[in-house]
Amino acid sequence: MDQTAFLTGFTVMSLGSLAIYATGKKSYPAGHHTLLHASVPFIAATAYLAMAFGIGTLLSFDGSITYLARYLDWSVTTPILLAGLVLAAFHEHGKPGTVGGYLTAIIVLDVLMILTGLISSLAPASPAKWVWYVWSCVAFVGVLYLLWGPLLKQARSHSAALGTAYTKNLTFLTVVWFLYPIVFLLGPEGLKVITDPTSVWAFLIMDIVAKVVYAFYAAVNLDKALPHQGDDRLYRS
Repeated sequence: MDQTAFLTGFTVMSLGSLAIYATGKKSYPAGHHTLLHASVPFIAATAYLAMAFGIGTLLSFDGSITYLARYLDWSVTTPILLAGLVLAAFHEHGKPGTVGGYLTAIIVLDVLMILTGLISSLAPASPAKWVWYVWSCVAFVGVLYLLWGPLLKQARSHSAALGTAYTKNLTFLTVVWFLYPIVFLLGPEGLKVITDPTSVWAFLIMDIVAKVVYAFYAAVNLDKALPHQGDDRLYRS
């Protein structure tokens, strides 16, 4: 285990959570985005603390390591990030049933993607391992379809400004999230091309970008878009 990486993750995520909340808007209409994005690195900090203590770390017979805390983190934080995107796409316009339907569908696909990735990590080297990996990627494609298809259309239907902000935020997350299955595939849980310490640092860097850097980036884009919605009722504090 690379304790330095885990303690670095804990420190950066903890400070990132505080910084996101301290600098974020607290009032309507962006207050809930601040709360969502501030909670993400706080949860990640908890996971990195657990990994630093070796809690939930499993060593397989072939020497590969699976960090259960990492998957628990992803199974909670990625749905929150996705919820932020869904809420941005509908921003105060969607009917509760419609918004709830998209939230449910995209979160179910996301959690299945993570759980099947965990199964692939735990499975011994065999065809079944790669079946689970591919199935996890299929769920990921489903998430991307909803984000880039109907939800993008929904965001653009409200205003050009909101559509632009949604597209920028989604593009940022999509690029970063595409790297996760690649590192998994090359790492000790997959083909073992890279070592465990290397994969740990790679996941740490991606986590920081996806959970801390993205929060500030998304806030800037939404702050620019929301005042252009054209509905004064959206900006009451």
